[in-house]
Amino acid sequence: MSAAPPPPRRPGFPARLPSLGHAQSSPSVRAAAPAAAPASGWGLDSAAVRQRMVQRLAAGGIQSPLVLQAMGQVPRHGFVDSALVAQAYEDTSLPIGWQQTISKPSVVARMIELLLGAPLAQQHGLGRVLEIGTGCGYQAAVLSQVAREVYSIERLRNLHEKSRSNLRPLRLANVHLLLGDGMLGYAQGGPYAGIISAAGGQSLPQAWRDQLAVGGRLVAPVAQENGQQMLLVLERSEQGFTESVLEAVHFVPLKSGVA
Repeated sequence: MSAAPPPPRRPGFPARLPSLGHAQSSPSVRAAAPAAAPASGWGLDSAAVRQRMVQRLAAGGIQSPLVLQAMGQVPRHGFVDSALVAQAYEDTSLPIGWQQTISKPSVVARMIELLLGAPLAQQHGLGRVLEIGTGCGYQAAVLSQVAREVYSIERLRNLHEKSRSNLRPLRLANVHLLLGDGMLGYAQGGPYAGIISAAGGQSLPQAWRDQLAVGGRLVAPVAQENGQQMLLVLERSEQGFTESVLEAVHFVPLKSGVA
């Protein structure tokens, strides 16, 4: 697992994304030269189509203004291959290579809304968040808009490098990308106000429970006895853990190790 800088102690949340070039450079996601545009098509003028996506999300039941604003700020087309850019704002999952996919916008929005949970968090956002499965980096970018710090861990080296490349133009100072075994979490950054997983196993790893702060929430797909994945919300209080099983979902399987 690569080392990450200790979480900076600073008030407030990161600036939202009015454009791609105004946020500060990060030690974890370094800034690219202005002329270097990735092949995935950052130059596409997609503000209008992105806002139509946000309108569909709201019509589909997403209520959090913070989540809707974040979904409207992050350019999803910058996280998909150039051949798929035209589909970037459709509510569909898309392949990102190495037998992995970028989740549907509705699933990303739903899980982050659940992660925010309490009305206070819905209004002001979260503190420190751990994401299991960086993938192409899209969900990490959305999380950066609703959380003070985002630690995102990916076990596939090729995807880890791809997410770094995808995120570099956004210059998100509060996103820290890690290569490592997501089932172990990242204790150095914890405890976390929120933990979110983009892969589902038979049960929640104990490390995730241990690294969740009191008052925090964990959102992850978990396989049931019949093999069907269901979305699970785990809340930690002074008295222990409370689990809520929600709707059926379909995510890639949770695996250990680094490849």
